[in-house]
Parts: sequence; structure tokens; C-alpha cells
Amino acid sequence: MLVDFLRHGSNAVLAIAIAVACAAGLAGFAPLVLWAVAAGALCFFASEYTTHRFMFHAPPSKVPFVLRLQHRLHYDHHVEPSRLDLLFLPLWFVVPATAAFAAVYAIATRDATLTFSLVTGSLCGLLSYEWVHYVAHVPFKPLTPYGRWIKKYHLWHHFKSERHWFGVTNPLVDVAGRTYAGVDDVPKSPSVRILRR
Repeated sequence: MLVDFLRHGSNAVLAIAIAVACAAGLAGFAPLVLWAVAAGALCFFASEYTTHRFMFHAPPSKVPFVLRLQHRLHYDHHVEPSRLDLLFLPLWFVVPATAAFAAVYAIATRDATLTFSLVTGSLCGLLSYEWVHYVAHVPFKPLTPYGRWIKKYHLWHHFKSERHWFGVTNPLVDVAGRTYAGVDDVPKSPSVRILRR
């Protein structure tokens, strides 16, 4: 299972980058560095929802190149949710997104160590997101009650309504964004597989 996970998308590169960051820059594990890593992960988890809801579920572009990107990044994943090659974020998306996070962190902190730590935290968040997303789509029963529930939660988004349950790792921002609902309270969407607005 882990081998399949690491050979798709950018997962192996993310794992190596995190390992190198831990070995090279976070060796001291000062309390401020650890807090920055945790803050970076939290920033990623907040952006997980906004990226999924507002970017990946954006209306189809009239620009053919952008429409192809939309299909590769998310639309086709809804059409074929079990295809592993469509499940993970490609490196050509992850690298510029990480650079954007790094730029924001650098501007906000004006400190190289804090920026490095925040980026490392965001990469940890992204890798854990990819793992939770992977587990949701493969025939594997998570070991914990929360793992089993979050798997069902994500699959509601794919098989019940694409307008709800955008959080993949947690439902908190869905609650704040008013896209959380009880599964029995939401009618089945006719466009849950073929996304359109």
C-alpha cells in the first residue's frame, strides 16, 4: 500500500523533501521552529478547503489550456474516482504552489528559518492530505474510528454531492464555510461525477 502511494503524483518527492528538511534545517528542533512547522501545517489544512472548493470546483474555463488543467487537477478525478493517476496532485502543480506558500511566508515573517519551517509544515500537511485522500479511494479499512468516518465523509463528496464536504482531512472549514451537512439532509446531485456549475 505504501509503495503504491509513493509511486504516484508527487508523494515520493514530498516525502524526500520533508526528510531532507528535518535532517538539514530542523535538526535543532527549537520550540519556535516546531511551532512554525505546526502553523505551516495548519495553513495548509485551511488552504486545502479553499483550493478544493474555489479552484478545483471552479466553473469550466473557456480557455482550452486552462480547461485541460481543470480536468487533470480535479474534474477527471470526479469522473473516475478510483484511478490512482488522477488521485494525486502532480509535481507541476505542487512546486509552484509551494513556491507561492514560501513567498507569502517570507513576506510575512522576513525570517529564513521561520519561512523554511512554515514551508516544511505545509509540505507535511500536503503529504498527510494525500495519504488521507488515498486511503479514502482505495479498498482499505482505516484502523481508527476517525479514519473510517473521514473516509466516508470524503466519499459523500464524490458520490452524494459535489457541493458539500470539501474538507478531505477534516470537516472544520466545511462547518465555517457552510458546506457541511448531514448526509441524509442532502439530495443526490445529478452532477456529482461530471462537474459543472
